[in-house]
Amino acid sequence: MKGTGTRRLQGFLALLGLSVFALPTALPAAERTSDLLEMSIEDLMKVNVYSASRYEQSISEAPAFVTIITASELKRYGWRTLAELLRSVPGLFVTNDRNYSYLGIRGLGAFGGYNNRFLLLLDGVRINDNVFDSAMIAQEFILDVDLIDRVEIIRGPSSSLYGANAFFGVIHVITRQGREVGGAELSGEVGSLETYEGRISYGDAFKVGLETLLSGTYYQSEGNERLYYKEFDHPETNDGIAKDCDRERSYSLFGNLSFRDFTLEGAYSNRKKIIPTASYETVFNDARTNTIDAQGFLDLKYERSFLSQEIDILARIHYAYYAYWGDYVYDYAEEGERPNLEAAQDDAFGEWWGGEAQVSKRLFEKHRLILGAEYRDNFRQDQSYEDPEAVWLDSKEDSRFWGTFLQGEFHLLKTLILNAGLRYDHYSTFGGTTNPRAALIWNPLERTTCKLVYGKAFRPPNAYELYYHDGYFTQKDNPHLKPETIHTVDLILEQGFGDHLLGTVNVYYYKIEDLIRQMLDTSDGLLVYRNTRAVKGKGLELELQGKWKDGLAGRISYAYQESEDEKTGKDLVNSPRHLAKLNLTLPLLKDVIFLGLEEQYTSTRKTVKAGRVDDFFITNLTLLNQNLLKGLEVSVSVYNLFNNNYSDPAGDEHLQDRIKQDSRTFRLKVTYAF
Repeated sequence: MKGTGTRRLQGFLALLGLSVFALPTALPAAERTSDLLEMSIEDLMKVNVYSASRYEQSISEAPAFVTIITASELKRYGWRTLAELLRSVPGLFVTNDRNYSYLGIRGLGAFGGYNNRFLLLLDGVRINDNVFDSAMIAQEFILDVDLIDRVEIIRGPSSSLYGANAFFGVIHVITRQGREVGGAELSGEVGSLETYEGRISYGDAFKVGLETLLSGTYYQSEGNERLYYKEFDHPETNDGIAKDCDRERSYSLFGNLSFRDFTLEGAYSNRKKIIPTASYETVFNDARTNTIDAQGFLDLKYERSFLSQEIDILARIHYAYYAYWGDYVYDYAEEGERPNLEAAQDDAFGEWWGGEAQVSKRLFEKHRLILGAEYRDNFRQDQSYEDPEAVWLDSKEDSRFWGTFLQGEFHLLKTLILNAGLRYDHYSTFGGTTNPRAALIWNPLERTTCKLVYGKAFRPPNAYELYYHDGYFTQKDNPHLKPETIHTVDLILEQGFGDHLLGTVNVYYYKIEDLIRQMLDTSDGLLVYRNTRAVKGKGLELELQGKWKDGLAGRISYAYQESEDEKTGKDLVNSPRHLAKLNLTLPLLKDVIFLGLEEQYTSTRKTVKAGRVDDFFITNLTLLNQNLLKGLEVSVSVYNLFNNNYSDPAGDEHLQDRIKQDSRTFRLKVTYAF
């Protein structure tokens, strides 16, 4: 299994090396927003966002609660991964089990979902894989965050446009253009836990109409030398100390090239993580237990506007793959015998190709219709599990789906917009599903916007949930799963105050039916995915942004979220009731030195073993030096500044009830452009 996968990886890398040219962005006409921190509030409300409707519209006209995070913010707050960036967004929270990071949205942080309840796009290309439907957001993310121009976070169900996985929303990462790099960039960083990272990039635009960006990144970290877990505090398990079991390394490649109406983009990443927590009943304190995740894609796109931009046409075709290898060390000795420690191999490999096309037409200068279709062929969805005794699983599946959607934006009055859409998807695994979305958007005053949004979304069970088992030692399959669905209502108010402040209030209610949840079957002690009872949630999200011309900018937010089992009325596991966040950038020397301060509060959360993890505050601080010397940027960041002791809840696969997170760490980063 592993040898075959390696040869395929080598072939893909060779293909990428020969064709590393592509799309500078899925939105060639979209406004670049790396300078949003310098905009007035009035200008900010008019900034174009693409992902809410699959065409450009101002934030105030988008049928959703939208957050845009820019490259400037990424630098000034010192975010090292996409997960850290998303952790700063109002209403979102991140859980880490020392292998993967999981995004929680609107109070739902269910374990075993592998980030499959939101759709992750990179320049319009779906990044969720076709085995777990997972979206990698930490060091395993396919792109170096230094290549991000902006991230659009669209809250609420979006299956009416994007189909599966757009359950709670869409996260769209948009990359920098070659012209913005304008030459070569070298970047290096060093940090706590013996962490090192280096990047080299080249990008430029040429007179013949050609534009390109190429980049490569390598990362490694020794991690925590010693991690203590009281559940393993026995002499035979090293007194609960996992030594040198937290290491991580990754590398990634990215390339694009555009010429006239054609673009092509490619990306590849590979990440290996040692697991210190002895999950899935593996041997404690054995550094051979690890996972490797690799993913890549190639995407070819054609886009053109006709009749003075009255008609826009987009068509694309892509190939993608995902590979996972897990080595899990177990003791295969019989009782009374000497230990016999050997690794079981847990592998998955997915390949798919797909295409989509859409046409957008303006009607009478005010209205717009967009019609689109999509097809994907998951021609490989393989999973296997073997140990020294036998091959327990050798699943080879495939599936297909097609979908079509229609959406319209209609200006009923000068101050009233109706945005409505409908999508039908048909899956070879379970049949068809129809999902609508409708929004009324009212602008009674120049700086006042009210939005009432209803939407329905779905998520089909993936290949892992349906077919995976490990020989029925710790987990079993369930081929009878049904899709889960969600109905959501949002009421959004956006209000500008003077020239510098923008407030947003979002009240929402949702109900999930047939929620697919990983649970422990008490009859046999095995993990299994099942459709559970209905879950309902309601919440309030408050945000106040401030921006001033001298570079001072900030955002403060509070989210109240209540998610519970509809029948029992009990709170869900890993669901914080309160989230509060503060982000502030302060210019210490205009256009040269900036101070970035980040404060985050997460309330107590319920664990799977009926306990609770404590609430906590986290403070991060970054000092950024720009423009002191031409082309040179230097930043120093301290994370968890006050060295707070905090933990995240652990999933059912762990003996631990909670997983302790990192104490205070630092990073020094230097970037030079020439």
